[in-house]
Amino acid sequence: MSPEGLAFLALGAVAVGTALAALLVRELVHTIIWIATFFVALAGIYFLLEASFLGILQLGVYAGAVTILLLFGIMVTRRRIFSREAATGLSLHSLAIALLVVVLLAAVASDLAGGSNHTTIHSYAVVDLSTTLFGPYGGWLLLLGLVMLSALSGAIYLVREGRE
Repeated sequence: MSPEGLAFLALGAVAVGTALAALLVRELVHTIIWIATFFVALAGIYFLLEASFLGILQLGVYAGAVTILLLFGIMVTRRRIFSREAATGLSLHSLAIALLVVVLLAAVASDLAGGSNHTTIHSYAVVDLSTTLFGPYGGWLLLLGLVMLSALSGAIYLVREGRE
């Protein structure tokens, strides 16, 4: 097997493992850390598939901004979020729904794999796509990310123990 195939299998295993860990862990902050790790593994898969623009967006938007937004929201709304009393967990309902979704996705994937409806993939220029998406506002988006990072730092300062 090629190194790319091994890397794909490793990143896929990390993605599935971290997704399961995010569901099974009992602390909310740990769930967010597992979700962030899942987002990074998914970005790695995008890079392996030579979709670097999607990989960078995945890292910037999901692994970066969404994770910070979740942590910021938790720290602002609940003071004792790092304690054991904020435990979450899986119920039998959620496991049954997850199993149903997996079965449906497997059925759809096997149906798509058996068909001969292959579409051709057209290439695009990444520079044209990024110019269309961001235009002249790319620098402002970077500045917005820095503002979000400073807001997260401020939230950490406000909710840390022993500040009174």
